[in-house]
Amino acid sequence: MLSKKIIIPIPTYGFDPSEVAIPWKLFSESNIDVVFATPKGKKASADKIMLNGKGLGIWKPLLMARKDAVKAYFEMEQSEAFCQPLKYKDIKEVNFDAIFLPGGHDKGVKEYIESEVLQHLAVDFFKANKPVGAICHGVVLLARSINHKTKKSVLHNYKTTALLKSQELLAYNLTKINLKKYYLTYPGFTVEDEVKSVLSDSKNFIKGSIPLLRDKQNNLKRGFIVKDKNYLSARWPGDVYRFSNEFIKMINS
Repeated sequence: MLSKKIIIPIPTYGFDPSEVAIPWKLFSESNIDVVFATPKGKKASADKIMLNGKGLGIWKPLLMARKDAVKAYFEMEQSEAFCQPLKYKDIKEVNFDAIFLPGGHDKGVKEYIESEVLQHLAVDFFKANKPVGAICHGVVLLARSINHKTKKSVLHNYKTTALLKSQELLAYNLTKINLKKYYLTYPGFTVEDEVKSVLSDSKNFIKGSIPLLRDKQNNLKRGFIVKDKNYLSARWPGDVYRFSNEFIKMINS
């Protein structure tokens, strides 16, 4: 039996290590073939601040990637798939069973979020009714993915979650003295604001419980996800284990 194949597009620099490495590890352990893609097909690197905590001050234990994610990242960094990514322009929906769009808030993620190639690709996956997963700023990419037939975002008639406005502004306010606007990818508006703006009803943005504790493989209840038909979304690295386990089920079903 052929293994399922998933494409994970990422920016050249600045993706969240937890939101990429932990899913990669769990997908791989479930015999799902993971393929990465970057803008020009060059090996990518994660947001260094999330890996080393530099500049986070006393909030370092709360905000940086936890030990399991850092360990998974350095394992992933040595993998053949991560070292030999495709170019965005070479991704074809027909060659994959699912697409996963992780997040990251460093300004480097803009080349990923704003990629028209990836936005068109997202539309193709929704049209094909294949599993689409997104966490955090990955949901912004989907919000900007316009179906040219309907002239609306692919998320228009879906329920979703994403990074909460309260989370984004809290992280910014805790770190703005040292890191300025590092936590505000787009200083004029938040992820939640933009995602809500493309939905048929703002009530279709589901916030979930207050995100205080991160989930674990042996404590998935801490995580929060929203599943609607072929689409699965989550808010932040604290949801990543529950998200990954549910997305594996969707890919294999």
